[in-house]
Amino acid sequence: MRQLLLLCLLLTGLPAQAQAQTQTQTQTQQPAFNAARLDSLLNGLAANNKLMGSLALSRGGQPLYSRAFGYADVAGKTAATPATRYRIGSITKVFTATMIMQLVDEKKLTLNAPLGRFFPQLPNAATITIDQLLSHRSGLHSFTNDPAYATYLTKPKTRAELLAIIGQTKPDFKPGAKYTYSNSNYAVLGFIVEKLAIMPYALAVQQRIVGRAGLTSTYYGGKINPQKQESLSYERTATEWKLSSETDMSIPGGAGALVSTPADLNRFLAALFDGKLVSANSLATMRTLRDGYGQGLMEVPFGTKKGFGHGGGIDQFASRAYYFPDEQLAVALCTSGGTFSLNDVLIGALSLAFNKPYKVPSFVGSPSASTYVPATADLDRYVGTYASAQLPLKISFTRKGSVLRSQATGQTAFALEAMSAGVFRFEPAGIVVEFDAASSAKPSFTLRQGGGVFVFKKE
Repeated sequence: MRQLLLLCLLLTGLPAQAQAQTQTQTQTQQPAFNAARLDSLLNGLAANNKLMGSLALSRGGQPLYSRAFGYADVAGKTAATPATRYRIGSITKVFTATMIMQLVDEKKLTLNAPLGRFFPQLPNAATITIDQLLSHRSGLHSFTNDPAYATYLTKPKTRAELLAIIGQTKPDFKPGAKYTYSNSNYAVLGFIVEKLAIMPYALAVQQRIVGRAGLTSTYYGGKINPQKQESLSYERTATEWKLSSETDMSIPGGAGALVSTPADLNRFLAALFDGKLVSANSLATMRTLRDGYGQGLMEVPFGTKKGFGHGGGIDQFASRAYYFPDEQLAVALCTSGGTFSLNDVLIGALSLAFNKPYKVPSFVGSPSASTYVPATADLDRYVGTYASAQLPLKISFTRKGSVLRSQATGQTAFALEAMSAGVFRFEPAGIVVEFDAASSAKPSFTLRQGGGVFVFKKE
């Protein structure tokens, strides 16, 4: 899951049928929302093939803005609409945490209950607590970080098989010692929901959250079906949208298996913070941060304003959903592919929602519109694994056609955009990679991100 925080550091056109649909509504005693300016941003993204998806905002539980842009199905020429449904990846964790807290409210569970009560076969099960699973402090190694994960992610797995996979790896640290984000924590929490609710996770979500919050397009995902308004996901290459592989949704479970829309995500967060899903004490617990993470919620600053929510990424889908309780403002963005920063889209949306100055970026003729195509021989020279004395991770590069792909330790592989000879970037994370052209036999590269400069050498 790639998580970007807001303001922490701070048209080769599509066919007419792919144009986005807009719904706006202003509220009394609020400055007029500049929908046209936000439309311009999303129009530019779609027209320049930078991003495809759907964005929605609500205030006081009422829709403020809703727009989809790009395609839900590229081959079928099906335009995305506000009703299009997307895999939301790790935003699922907020749903899972909510159901766990409901079980706490119902006295069926306590936060200090040991994992061994449910799955004694897992490492350190006798000492790992529910609280530590919720807050990513259990030490359970994330099964999605293992190289073997790529060999089975498209194949169905049973609960027993996933528990065996999680159980066979050595813990990363002693329970409670520190915070490390791990999908294993929430996969296990999903199984605990099933045990205590005495029903499948999919049914528990429907009964415990979807019905209570008035959601209409949120459910446990399966094989993607465009005929049911479900979006496919795509990797953007230099010249086209390439269909992504599909994770079998039996695998992410309570860590990332839900499908939803931005409007539904806004309703969900509003219901959670309005006290419709958990008690005030449970919500306060979910919001209490340790090492930047609560229990299923992260804090997201926007200037002096404070929001809570989560991000998600699965296959080539990427999503963000945040709620600002003091302003009763919710914003959600679901995307099916692209190279533009979701963070920057949300900065634009929130700037306009909070009546702050915002300038729509210029896409045509800017660095965002690079047409540079690198030589195949150069890409082959960059292929390999690199390490840095400055960072405790390695970065590997592979070539797919005319595209250089990068993968850091424990992270998903992604395509880099070629800017010029030896210079590449990954715009969603603000990463620029510059290879040393003088080092032909064993090249090195410099990674720049958020003001940091890191040198990597080929192993």
